[in-house]
Amino acid sequence: MAGALVLMLAGCSAGDAPVPVMPASPQPVVFSPGSPGIGDPYFPSAGNGGYDVGRYDLKLRYEPRSGRLDGTATITATATQNLSSFHLDLTGLTVREVTVNGLAAVTGAAGAEVAVTAPVGIKRGKKFTVVVNYGGTPQEIKTPVVGPGGWHRSARGTYALGEPFSAGAWFPANDHPADKAAFALEMTVPEGLTAISNGIPGRSTSRDGRTTWRWSQAAPMATYLAFVAIGKYRVTTGSHQGKPMITAVPATMSPNAPAARALARTGEIADWLEKRFGPYPFNAYGGVVIDDPGLDSGLETQTRPVYSRHALDGTSRQNTAVIAHELAHQWFGNSVSLTRWQDFWLSEGFATYAEWLWLEHEGGPTVEQTVHEQYTNYPWQVLPAEDPGPDGLLSSGPYERGAMALHALRTRIGDTSFFKLLRSWTRTHANGNVTTADFIAAAERISGQKLGEFFEVWLSGSYRPTY
Repeated sequence: MAGALVLMLAGCSAGDAPVPVMPASPQPVVFSPGSPGIGDPYFPSAGNGGYDVGRYDLKLRYEPRSGRLDGTATITATATQNLSSFHLDLTGLTVREVTVNGLAAVTGAAGAEVAVTAPVGIKRGKKFTVVVNYGGTPQEIKTPVVGPGGWHRSARGTYALGEPFSAGAWFPANDHPADKAAFALEMTVPEGLTAISNGIPGRSTSRDGRTTWRWSQAAPMATYLAFVAIGKYRVTTGSHQGKPMITAVPATMSPNAPAARALARTGEIADWLEKRFGPYPFNAYGGVVIDDPGLDSGLETQTRPVYSRHALDGTSRQNTAVIAHELAHQWFGNSVSLTRWQDFWLSEGFATYAEWLWLEHEGGPTVEQTVHEQYTNYPWQVLPAEDPGPDGLLSSGPYERGAMALHALRTRIGDTSFFKLLRSWTRTHANGNVTTADFIAAAERISGQKLGEFFEVWLSGSYRPTY
């Protein structure tokens, strides 16, 4: 009876034989190359697709006499697609060997990049490790309309620095701020020289007439914010708010020089900014002054901004305003980073506004006075803040116009909502990437106002806004 019942329930007669159901054949995994660019409309070849870097570990050796750099880069990444091959940004240096997950990989030059064919396809979501052994004489990266970045060598020292690109001149990277990663550097140089970089110092060791300097930055960092400065420096090591505070000036610079005095106020300025923008976002403080006539500005290199001696050669108020600008970037641009370069104002507009706030605090012109002067003379028809084009990145559009837009927003929504917005922005998007649309949405949420038209006029309109 039991057997008959089963047949009846199955809808079969006793004479029918069961028909076996064959399992479907698994679909083969198709692997494809990652794109040679990350998709930035301003710089189509910048960065790379198909993977996301988690960490860079560099072990390098530099010979100042010959200018030669040699070593290995270990890159830990995660595939964002089924990956057969991928690119690394690296220019002017020779790749000797590449392994992927310990197996030898095939490599080929692709302009300013290295194409790597994985020995075994890497499935989407899988972590993998790339080790690149390389060397040569690093060079500057010539970026049209923006200027040179990368490796700079002079009689007064050597440094790697530049925006929007610099990493590819001295280590293989996914050189775009959309792919941020932790960073560690071991730099071996002749004894008597200092090698300074980002983040927390490790224990330096000396052997055979050479010193290895160790630095690490655990928070995700855009590659253009990684730097190294090699030369004869006077280093001051201490702590601030329980975190390392490391500053460095050329060994020949007097402690009473304007640049040294301004740099010594780093902790004070960072604390003042923290009250307005929220907690300082990183685990170290500091700054480095570089004495090179070819460097005429500063850069917000993460945790430890770099300043040219020339940029800190003004009055005390002017010099500390430069410090305030680069320190403000630790929140705006470094922790909260760009997704695409067209939104550069989200970095420079905020840092410029912080500079104006500091000048007012130091007894200089009020922010209102500064904005009035800028507003009156600004060429609104030709210089947008948002999407200024690659040739407008370093124009006053992202800087001064971006800062004016922020002040106009402050005037519209009031001080309480404005500074609440900035603190919420830095907290919500810490260690992330953002767009202008994200900021407009945040401003509308905090203020309860519709602000799309307001931002369109102030950021990119072709006529003078009503103020």
